[in-house]
Amino acid sequence: MDMMTFEPTPPPQPKRRGRFVSWLAASVAGAVIGSVATWYVAPKWLNQGNVAQTQLTQTNGKKSETLPLQPTASTNTNMIAAINEVADAVVGVINIQKQADFFSNQVQNTEAGTGSGVIFKKDGNTAYIVTNNHVIEGANEVEVALANGKKVKADIVGADALTDLAVLKIPANGVTKVASFGDSSNVPIGEPVAAIGNPLGLDLSRTVTEGIVSGKRTMPVSTSAGNWEIDVIQTDAAINPGNSGGALINSAGQVIGINSMKIAQTGVEGLGFAIPSENAQPIVEQLMKDGTVKRPYLGVQLVDVADLSADVRNDELKLPSSVTQGAAVTAVEPFSPAAEAGLKSKDVIVAINGDKIDSVSALRKYLYTKTSVDERIKLTIYRDGFETTVSVTLKTKQNNQS
Repeated sequence: MDMMTFEPTPPPQPKRRGRFVSWLAASVAGAVIGSVATWYVAPKWLNQGNVAQTQLTQTNGKKSETLPLQPTASTNTNMIAAINEVADAVVGVINIQKQADFFSNQVQNTEAGTGSGVIFKKDGNTAYIVTNNHVIEGANEVEVALANGKKVKADIVGADALTDLAVLKIPANGVTKVASFGDSSNVPIGEPVAAIGNPLGLDLSRTVTEGIVSGKRTMPVSTSAGNWEIDVIQTDAAINPGNSGGALINSAGQVIGINSMKIAQTGVEGLGFAIPSENAQPIVEQLMKDGTVKRPYLGVQLVDVADLSADVRNDELKLPSSVTQGAAVTAVEPFSPAAEAGLKSKDVIVAINGDKIDSVSALRKYLYTKTSVDERIKLTIYRDGFETTVSVTLKTKQNNQS
């Protein structure tokens, strides 16, 4: 069987008097030194313990000597002040439409959507609000939710689909703040900005998101009045559904843009857009004055040549193979400037006053920015395969037809 094993004990060593005396002397000296050290050091240890306890007490109390905390300082106090200055001028805008109830077969007013708006003027008993056209488009009634939560009925002063702007008016009672607007043409890339609005509805009213001006772009957009190219301020401040019509402000508390749209695609973040204040100003002024934007128009319906098949370009329009861009006429409105000038269906417009036109949106932009009502212009067109020139005297119309 297994047995426990033990190491042998070392044999006792003989005692020697000299070593004993040396050991005794060393012990006495050690005791003396230890006593002195204890007498000198122990109070310091105790004192350090008291200091640590004091520091702990102070940390748990009002003051800390070990890790002092200074009063919190904002990294951008200007922006906080700017937001506080503008926030109450941002309102909710409610689009109310008539809808039929399938079960009761009755028509009733229903909230069709919500957006935001900015109070820009207070004149006597009336206050005026700028918002997006798409926020109020199709509405039978419009309501505005003020900063204090009160809802009031709003009247539509005017709206413009191409620029996506609209003006509302409400009673001035309860309006405590009017926003000031800054010149967006002077805003540099990288400028800190904040977007204020009502994302996802009035439950999140006057939500603030912060970012910078990421760029200045020209974006193609599709509106109820046709395709258009709109100048925008790009920002990485979060802009969500419901923010439309709200304010994009700088750190001085000035509105530099009206939030209008957002690229909403999977994997795309930080791409919000606002209509620059420099572009909004003349549109708002026209809407205040006339209720609409009066633009020159031809009186034609158009389609991009680039969207047509090669067979249509060659066989129907009889265009030379070198002509792949332009605006093809699909219909002419009776008694319009185009009709009076003799324009016909299947004519293809390739230039205005010698400037190349490669699309329908380019034609609209040229008409609306470089011509005026009653001006006579020259259109370069292709008809039945031949290039010719037609002179047209522009007129105005109360809609946004080309």
